[in-house]
Amino acid sequence: MVYIQNLIKPKLLLFCCCILVACNTTTSEETQPEADPLSTAEALQANKEAFTAVMQTHLDAVSNRDLVRLQETMSPNGNMLLILPGSEIIDSVDGFMDYHREWFAMPDWTFETKILNTEVGKDLGMAITEIVYREPKRDGVPYFNRMIVSYVLQKIDGKWYVIKDHASSVEKSTDKKS
Repeated sequence: MVYIQNLIKPKLLLFCCCILVACNTTTSEETQPEADPLSTAEALQANKEAFTAVMQTHLDAVSNRDLVRLQETMSPNGNMLLILPGSEIIDSVDGFMDYHREWFAMPDWTFETKILNTEVGKDLGMAITEIVYREPKRDGVPYFNRMIVSYVLQKIDGKWYVIKDHASSVEKSTDKKS
């Protein structure tokens, strides 16, 4: 009988320990403190502000023909899609920068920008902008092209970068009037 008790005691003790551990285990949801709604709102606002700052830097870099600042807003991974009316897709940061290098060398144009709308997620966001491109003389007359341009930005290693640029012309000075 003592032999059976000595055999059962360690197993019973082990069983009880397992029960205690199992009853005391909590899920990660139970151990995490509740998110402070204010800090979450602050984090979302800070994320949106960082997104908007990069978008504005990008637009200003184009307006000011600043290739260095423009490059800083581009994905370090090299992924980029530039879609312009009447053109094939340019599908890399290198191609995007080559296009802008050539364009920035052209004299006497201006580029007015306005951010109309943004939708910003944790790692991906979109901005809709209105852009008016002007040349004082194209074929001897003033020229303008009013466009709506959508941009997609991706957060990479905690920083926002432009990865897509899609321009659509809304109105041009060369449009035929009905």
